[in-house]
Order: sequence, then structure tokens, then C-alpha cells
Amino acid sequence: MPELSRHILDVPGSGIRRIHEIAIVMAAESPEPITMLAVGEPDLPVADHIGAAAKAAWDADETNYTANGGIPALRAAIATKHARDHGIELAAERIWVTVGGTQALHQAMGVVLAPGDEILVPDPGYTTFSMSPRMLSAVPVPYALRAETGFLPEPERIEALITPRTRAIIVNSPSNPLGTVLDHAAATAILDLAARHDLWIISDEVYESLVWSEAHVSLAALDSIATDGRGGRVLGVFSTSKTYAMTGVRVGWLTVPAGLTDTMRTVQEAMISCVSTPGQHAAVAALTGPQDAVDAARLHYLANLEAASALLTERGMGHLVPGGAFYLWIDVSHASGGDVAAWAERFLREQRVAVAPGSAFGASGEGWIRVCAASTRADLLHGLALLPAP
Repeated sequence: MPELSRHILDVPGSGIRRIHEIAIVMAAESPEPITMLAVGEPDLPVADHIGAAAKAAWDADETNYTANGGIPALRAAIATKHARDHGIELAAERIWVTVGGTQALHQAMGVVLAPGDEILVPDPGYTTFSMSPRMLSAVPVPYALRAETGFLPEPERIEALITPRTRAIIVNSPSNPLGTVLDHAAATAILDLAARHDLWIISDEVYESLVWSEAHVSLAALDSIATDGRGGRVLGVFSTSKTYAMTGVRVGWLTVPAGLTDTMRTVQEAMISCVSTPGQHAAVAALTGPQDAVDAARLHYLANLEAASALLTERGMGHLVPGGAFYLWIDVSHASGGDVAAWAERFLREQRVAVAPGSAFGASGEGWIRVCAASTRADLLHGLALLPAP
């Protein structure tokens, strides 16, 4: 067999998926249930009107290619959403429908990074933040999110990491895995930092609808209204996956500054041509139809997080109370022995509970685990009760 590309061999595997796939094999081998808390999968069904829209598209044979940027109805629905939620006007050519948020991230990196370029990524941070740059022969440079400062970005420390090869910075609010959120001052500080060094910002906002502590501050929106040369540098990543429980439908979108229409059309054609037509119709229904299911999901996730936090506090276990998303970041350093990935695998095999090792999200995650609270209350509390207390 011929050799594979060297840079592809250097892409690290996902520590989350490793645990998840071990759990799947264990579940197939034994009828004893496994409590799945490792993957960010909403436990609620997709709303009926969303499924009906997808079915109607299939029944009407709406299965042809669409424009590279998405069907007009979906781009219009996205524009309406941004106007309503963020107070900005987005022309259709600034909205590009993607295969979920993951492809939006990869697409954004693909248009701003050349081989050897550096991109600053949060640590802990979503695994794809470091995987995708390596697939492009670029270099992810982690910036630490420290417990001492509430796991929030520190502009001065980030600025110290900037070199002549730095091209972009990834910001994620609400954060996966931490659940931290940026307020207006923190988001503006990042925008100012990027402007000083003429950097791109890739703003992952896929959990924008799941904010508990305060209103979501969109860097993509701040960029659209920025003056004094600070704007025109944010690529915004959004998705239907978490808000509407559509993880397997794979519909997201990327918002870009004005003037990139020809470039985006070319890269979309090269990578995906277009997103599934029935999936796009489902997304239109999600964005324009009743939002009752979203409201119910928010209440469910928040109640789960509060119940879980109460249990962890009662057991004396350190954890970060999230301001957004549906994850708990839990300190297990007293038990993990300096290798939380190995500990998480042992915990899965011994207790039949799957949790994501913090080291899967970067070196700063050593000694921590991420638990997904988008599950049944019983499963969540059962899994947490089995964690070793200090």
C-alpha cells in the first residue's frame, strides 16, 4: 500500500470518540446497560414539524443539487434569525450552509490558513479546533483557559503567543467543554486584540441558544457593527444540531464578511457541493416554526445541570457551574493519577459509565472530565453518584 499523507498521520484521534466507541462495543457484548454521558447528544426527540418538513421534501422528490450556499428559504430564515437575535442584517451571500458546525469550522480554517500558519485555539477546547488545522498542514497553538481566572480567555496571555506566523484565533462561547460564556467586555477585548494584530477570528457559537447566566454575546454580530477598521475579520460558526436536537441531520452555517462570495462558492463546490436538500428543508422548519420544543429543552437541560451541580456539591466534588451549553466540567484529579484518559476507560469498564476525559480537550484538561447533562435525569445522577468523591 502506498504511504498516506504525512500531515494526516499527525492528526490526533478524538479521546471522546475513543470512549464512546468502547462503550458501543461493550453494549453490544452485554445486556447490562451503559450510562452514556460522554458525547454531546441531546436526549430529546426532534420536533414533529421538523421531521414532517424533511419527510415532505423526500416525498416531493426534493433531492436535487442546491446552490452552493444553500436553498434561498434557508438563507433567508438564517438572516431573519440573526436580525432578531443579534440585531444585524446579513445579506444572503454572507451566509453559507454547511454540513453541521464541524464542516463550518473546517471551511473557515481552510479559507484563512496556509501550510505552516498558526492558529490560536482554546485549551481546554473542542477537539476539532486542534484536529482541523493539522489536516490543513497548519499549526494549532493552544492558549490556556485557567481555573484561576474562571476558565476565560486572558487577552494578555493570548497576545504573548502571537508570532509572525499567527493568522487566526478560535473563540468558543458558550464553551464546549467548559460551559463558560463571554460577556460584552471580554468579547470586545478579543476583537480588539485581533484588530491590533490583523488576525482572523473564528467564532464557534453553536450553543448560542443555551445560555443560562446572561444573554449571548455574538462576536460575529460585534464584528458586523465594528468601526475603526476592527470589523470584517470574524467567521461565525452556527448549527441546528444542539438547539433543535438535529445532530445527525448535519445542517449548520458559516457567516463571513462581505466580499467573499466567489471564494466561498469555490470552496463549497470543492468540499461538499451542497448540503442535503431534505436536511435544509428541515432546518427551515426548525428556524421558522414553533419554538416550544426549544423552550422545553432549555428547561430540561438547565434543571439537569442544577440537579447535577447540587449532587456534586453534596459529595464535595469540585466542578465548574456552567453559564451555557449542557456540560459539567468536573475535577477528578484526586482519583485519576495523572492520566485521566486511562482513568476514564477504567471507570467505563468497571462502572459502565462513559464520561469524556478532560485531556481529550487539551493538556489543560488533565485531571478533569466532561459530563453531558443532555440525558435523562436518572442516568445523569446515576453516573455522577458513581464518581469517586475526594
